[in-house]
Order: sequence, then structure tokens, then C-alpha cells
Amino acid sequence: MTKTIRREVRFPQPREKVWEALATSTALADWMYPNDFEPRVGHHFTFRVPPKPEVGFAGLEVRCEVLECEPPCRLAFSWTAGGPVVNTRVSFRLEPDGDGTRLYFEHSGFDLSQPWAEQAMQGAEFGWGEMLARLCGVVALGSEEQSS
Repeated sequence: MTKTIRREVRFPQPREKVWEALATSTALADWMYPNDFEPRVGHHFTFRVPPKPEVGFAGLEVRCEVLECEPPCRLAFSWTAGGPVVNTRVSFRLEPDGDGTRLYFEHSGFDLSQPWAEQAMQGAEFGWGEMLARLCGVVALGSEEQSS
């Protein structure tokens, strides 16, 4: 059995502003992790999750491949972090919503039959909640910088 994390976020900014935060390496590093992302299908890249010694976390490298890239509507990439999180898929779909944008986020493919999968899923749910909140700040800040 597999499980999926889903979130929906509304931004007051247009899709192009949200897309910029999703599809540039620098902006991704601002709300996620350092990376070598490029917005082109087939590109292999990594996110480098820093260690947190205070909780006994040594850090890790997440291996990814861009699976879909349709500016400013869709971005999807594979997500392999080891252990039970192998060949999962992260996707973002952006739709106009009045003057703003509605983001539909999914992280799918968690195989709950694997050891520690439930804990990995719970950790991912918590992590994506924090990262998507930071994404809101990055998009808002980017809009403020361009309007000043």
C-alpha cells in the first residue's frame, strides 16, 4: 500500500511569481535545501539536507530527476532519500485563482509495507508543512522586492 501527502496553498501572487520560487535553484535553496536543480526534464539533481546534531540527524542527500516541467503550470521530480523513501514523486500544479494562484502539492509513492515507512511519512508530512510555509514567505518577499 502506498500513501500520498497532499497540500493546497493559495498565494495572492500570480503563477509566474510562484513558479519562479519553484523552478530556480536559488529560490529552492531559500525555502528547501541547497541544490543543483535545473528546470529541464531529465535533469538529475540533489538536495543536500543539512545535519541537525541536536536531534541526532546526520543530514542526507536527496537524489532527484525532473520528470515534468511545464512553466508556469507543472513541475514534478522523483525523490529518493534512502531507506523507505525510494522512487517517490513530488509534484506541484499551479492554477490561476482570481488575481492569485492556487498550488496543489503532492508527495506520492510512500510504500508503507517497508520498515520505518510510517515514521518516514510522518517526518515528510512535518517537513513539507514547514517548507511550504517558507515557500509562502519566499514568494511574498520576491514580490515585495520587485515592487520596490
